[in-house]
Amino acid sequence: MTNFSNGVHVLMIPFPASGHIFPLTDLAHQILLRGLTVTIMVTPKNRHYLNSLLSLHSSSNLQTLVLPFPSHSSIPHGVENMQDVDISFVPDFEAALSKLHDPLVNWFENHVLPPTAIVSDMLLSSWTPLLASRLGVPNVCFVVTNAHAVSSWWVNDLDSMPECYRKQHLGCIQSWGLVFNSFNEIDNQKLKLIKEELTEHDRLWAVGPLLPIKGRLSSLGEEQYQVMSWLDSCKKVGKSVVYVAFGTQITLTKQQMEAVASALEESMVRFIWVVKEPMKGLGIVDDDDRNVVPPGFEDRVAERGVVIKGWAPQLAILGHPAVGSYLTHCGWNSALEGILAEVLLLAWPMQADHFHNTALLVDELGVAVRVCEGLETVPDASKLARALSGSLTMNLPERIRTKKLRKTALDSIREGGSSYKALDGFVEQLSSLSVMNREEK
Repeated sequence: MTNFSNGVHVLMIPFPASGHIFPLTDLAHQILLRGLTVTIMVTPKNRHYLNSLLSLHSSSNLQTLVLPFPSHSSIPHGVENMQDVDISFVPDFEAALSKLHDPLVNWFENHVLPPTAIVSDMLLSSWTPLLASRLGVPNVCFVVTNAHAVSSWWVNDLDSMPECYRKQHLGCIQSWGLVFNSFNEIDNQKLKLIKEELTEHDRLWAVGPLLPIKGRLSSLGEEQYQVMSWLDSCKKVGKSVVYVAFGTQITLTKQQMEAVASALEESMVRFIWVVKEPMKGLGIVDDDDRNVVPPGFEDRVAERGVVIKGWAPQLAILGHPAVGSYLTHCGWNSALEGILAEVLLLAWPMQADHFHNTALLVDELGVAVRVCEGLETVPDASKLARALSGSLTMNLPERIRTKKLRKTALDSIREGGSSYKALDGFVEQLSSLSVMNREEK
């Protein structure tokens, strides 16, 4: 791995949602391995997301900048992460975090070796390019999803978007460069379309799939260890377990919970069902019935199923040899984790990029099966049960194609692969910028 250390210091600003923070820390890890210095800006309640990364790198190369979460009239006091609210709060979070512009300028101007570039999440692009311009450094827009989703938004959906998303789009386009957590082998044509929009430059890098950094699996509590032990008891019959999880944002209605429970019971499959804790006590969700497991369900399926309420060690579960399929909302991080674990994806897209991801994975690549669609849709329990039981069949064409796609993805990030070379190219350009800045001074 090439070391590009030239005194390059990068400030990274994530959007406060686990599906955005984790990929950015994975990118930071790769940048640090190539010799650069990184500072990551977070608010106090989001600092723990950096613990694994901090444990792997010296404090001389990796620093945190912890700034108070700015108040906002629409965001309940004490909330600093999107897992506590629904997706409609994205504009409010972006507006709140834009108030960090002046504190960041003050920090920059008083730093002995201030950053030579900013890498910021795409959902912050309405204000981070302006911050970078004020500081006289380039802003790189980090896109946590794939180019299929982004090109669909920008080309087809832009006219119907709320104003905040239009500003984000403009900010991304005006940024010095864009980095995607995707790879050329599945995204090449859409990446070319996006490049055509970048009239001022062609600085676009597909560096994914960004592998989760080591250490994210180490913080298992007693309940999580019990889950892994249960999976160990299942592996003697091969890939016999269905994993059911819908990410950190989705909560299901009472009718949806009943349908999923009925499907799991009728299917007779072994399963792990992760149920997100309801967003209660924050004045956000009035329906106390959301994400409530139907009474009696856990007792009836106790011999072949596990229900986890709250956080689950998803990477460890998906990577276990007993797990064969994954009923998922098809968020991009979850989809990549499933593909890299070589499990069959059963897609139930619900919001945001889920629909575009599903179209890519089901209709274009043929590596997933669409079983439901829509945030409020209640699936037919019997049809879903048949999909769950059928998903554990080993000779399904989707499963065979998933195995091939996994190899393609891993080849792209190995030395000499497309994403590996793109990441080297990205870091090399950042390093050359640092040299130019020093020469100008």
